[in-house]
Amino acid sequence: MRHNATPETRSVRLLRVGEQVRHVLSEILMRGDVHDPVLASHSVSVTEVRMSPDLRHATVFVKPLLGADEKDVLEALKRNVKYLRGEVAKRVNLKFSAQLKFLPDESFDEASHIDAILRRPEVARDLEADEE
Repeated sequence: MRHNATPETRSVRLLRVGEQVRHVLSEILMRGDVHDPVLASHSVSVTEVRMSPDLRHATVFVKPLLGADEKDVLEALKRNVKYLRGEVAKRVNLKFSAQLKFLPDESFDEASHIDAILRRPEVARDLEADEE
């Protein structure tokens, strides 16, 4: 990285590289390139990839379709991390091949929880009072 790079340009670069890694992993999983029975039987969404500042580590957030068998899918991804890392290294032009760490994406669960709270009658009543 250039010495005169600002924190803003570094963060833009991290986001850009994270998106490239996300697209590559999504494509690999969608096409079924990983020969694993668990991954072959599940649709897996790669929702976000967060890169470390040195681009050597990538935290990959995934969600199986409808949240089914999340634990099994994460274990399958971890079993195949060497293959996935190699494919990412081939397709994303970086100096180093990033270590991949797979975690479940819980943002959908949190959003559902917040939505449920907002739909409670007592909360809805208060929200309607604020609009008047």
